[in-house]
Amino acid sequence: MSLNLFGEKVKINFKYSEDRIIKELDTYIKSTYGQHYSKNNFQATEFIIDGGHGEGFCIGNILKYAQRYGKKDGYNRKDLLKVLHYGIIALHVHDLNNGESESNETK
Repeated sequence: MSLNLFGEKVKINFKYSEDRIIKELDTYIKSTYGQHYSKNNFQATEFIIDGGHGEGFCIGNILKYAQRYGKKDGYNRKDLLKVLHYGIIALHVHDLNNGESESNETK
């Protein structure tokens, strides 16, 4: 992958497959928007965040799926994707709570 830094293209050789894993995570996250809990354009997570419980909810789910990895359904890759997804949602909640977030609504 190439990155434009200070007007120069720099080739990045990812050591930990970050580029491939980020693409996989992107695909996984997009797939969650078609699942049963996101019907009618609202997810339960939205109500939890709006109720002021987003940070605890996300951290709790990160712990849940991290502890479940290797136990329920074995070493289930999807558990790790869920940890990352809830980490991203936690960053969103952090930004909301610290006035650093822009609306996701279409402008």
